[in-house]
Parts: sequence; C-alpha cells; structure tokens
Amino acid sequence: MIRVMIVDDHQLVRAGLRSIIETPGDLAVVGEADSGEQAVSLAQEGLDADVVLMDLNMPGGMGGIEATRRLCRLLPKARIVALSALSDEPLPTQVHDAGAIGYLTKGCPARELLDAIRAVQRGLPYVDARLAQKRMVAGWRGTKETPFADLSAREMQVTLMILDGRRNHEIAECLSLSQKTVSTYRQRIFEKLHLSTDVELTRLAYRHGLIQEVAQ
Repeated sequence: MIRVMIVDDHQLVRAGLRSIIETPGDLAVVGEADSGEQAVSLAQEGLDADVVLMDLNMPGGMGGIEATRRLCRLLPKARIVALSALSDEPLPTQVHDAGAIGYLTKGCPARELLDAIRAVQRGLPYVDARLAQKRMVAGWRGTKETPFADLSAREMQVTLMILDGRRNHEIAECLSLSQKTVSTYRQRIFEKLHLSTDVELTRLAYRHGLIQEVAQ
C-alpha cells in the first residue's frame, strides 16, 4: 500500500484527489494539510508518507517550495510531487531544486496522477506530459529561458511573496528574516530582472506565466 499525503488549501481539491487516489486499491491517503505550515507540523508529529502531493500556490508564509524543502529533511524517504496550475519556468526547476521528484499540472488526467505516484514511489522522476512537451519544444526552438530562472531559491520565494502583495515586514516575519535582509533580497531581485517597481514585476511575472492574471 502506497501512503499518500495531500497538501492543498482547497478542501474540494483535496476531496477530489483523495477519491482518485483511493479508487484503485493500492494507494491510501494517510493525511491532509491545507498549508505548508500544517504539512510540516504533521510531519513533526510523526505522520509518515511514501508520497506527498504538494500544491505550490497556497496562502501562508511558507508556500509549497519552502514546505517541500522542509519535508525533504523531515521525511527523507518520502517522494514529493509538486502540483500547480502553472507549467512555465522557473517553478518546475525551483521545486526540483527544493527536493521534489515529480511535477504535475492540475489539468493532468487522473490516470497520469496515479502513474506519477507509483513512479516516484519507486524512486523514478516524473514530469507530466504537457510540461515535458513544452520543455522539449522550447529546447528545440532555442527558446530563451525566463529571466526568473536567474533567481536563487530564496529570491524566488521572496518574489512570490511580493507578487502576493506582502510588504517587507510581513515577508520578514514569515521567513524569520530581518527587514533589512528582505530589502536586500528585493533590491537584488529587481537588479537581476532589470525592474524598478512592483507593478513592473507583476507584469513580467504575468508575461512569463508565473502568475495567471494581473492583480487589479
């Protein structure tokens, strides 16, 4: 029996995933979390899983990428599969660097979700077909990488929080950093991306598929 933990902030999504996962009979959902913080807390309390399905876009300070990094330390034998509505870089690379072994877009077929869980449980990396196709075509066409690919994992984490409308003091509190350190990260991000304002950052993120719509 493959033990699965679901991490997603939408109860209906978790219910749908549970139904798909438990239908075949060889997989069982052993835990659910609605945030990265709760997932880490469950792991610290002793919840064990073979595979973790991790939503990348969740409320709270931790987020899916940081939760992935922490769960890899707390549950070294668990295999983490990222779930996202987005398939563009740099998210797949960032979550891979954090320790995930698989990446699925939320529009993937149920059959592929089950295949991914079984594959990663055996230690095999898994990327859903649409994402694999996009990355292959981009390579053939010589498509230039997104500018966000130049950001470090921590810079990407701060970027996502900026795009979520967080102020420096909120980011500092969530990440246990000083406001001065967050200001330094913000400055470094803007320099790497050749930007001056949060509005420009939002527009760039929208153009490269990092967010799905421009905030009003």
